[in-house]
Amino acid sequence: MKAARCPDGHYHHPPHPRCPDCGAKPTERIDLSDREAVIVTWTTVTATPPGVRKPNHLAIVEFDLGDRGDADGTDDEGDGDPGNGDDADGANGGGAEDDSENGTVRAIGGLTTDDAAIGDRVRPVYVERLREPEAGIREPDSQEWDGYRFEPI
Repeated sequence: MKAARCPDGHYHHPPHPRCPDCGAKPTERIDLSDREAVIVTWTTVTATPPGVRKPNHLAIVEFDLGDRGDADGTDDEGDGDPGNGDDADGANGGGAEDDSENGTVRAIGGLTTDDAAIGDRVRPVYVERLREPEAGIREPDSQEWDGYRFEPI
């Protein structure tokens, strides 16, 4: 599970060839799989496609990347601020469109449990099969998906 950062300090998940905010090419990749996140919102989906678990608990989570600065822990600007936001309290005042400038990035994914609440801390866990490939009408080989779910800490 990766995020990208452009030279202007915007973070994005999933990584894009060009920064959606400024158009620059990303200069670093950040591994999110060893980080913790906070549940921003969650829902339970009961009408799922064939092969997807039912019910399917999904969450939007937010990773705070500002506490570590760059992926290597350095501060490229040399100002001592690793980029954890413009607000005095570090809050994400402007909403989702400001996340990338505040040193946070959001991701959506399944939860490993139905026992979740907004504000809960989670971590990504790798899952080899996110769906049963044989359950749909398409060729099973085209339906084998791996990825991450979020597990409460």
